[in-house]
Amino acid sequence: MYIAGITILIVALLIFIISFFAEDKFKKLEDQIEQLSLSTLQDNYQMKKKIKVLEEELLPNEVDLKDFKGPSSSRSNHKKQVELLYKQGYSVQDISKKTQLSEYDIEMVVNQL
Repeated sequence: MYIAGITILIVALLIFIISFFAEDKFKKLEDQIEQLSLSTLQDNYQMKKKIKVLEEELLPNEVDLKDFKGPSSSRSNHKKQVELLYKQGYSVQDISKKTQLSEYDIEMVVNQL
């Protein structure tokens, strides 16, 4: 009886010692899941960043002549003046100096032609 008890204790002790040296498969799996999660988060961040850049590029093109200050008749006069000067071959910078409008506003009018 004592021999069986001692044998069981020795086997248990051996298994316990071997467990420290055995590979932890769950640790590897956990590391893989963590790596996948991090790469997914990085991809998500990069996609959001790219979408933000695209939105910033596309939204100014949707801006209408609402940015012009003054009454609507003044806006249409500015628009006609910008169109006329542009068709005469003036650059955006020259038109900006002559009309006292920002280059951005002039480019918006020119893009609508």
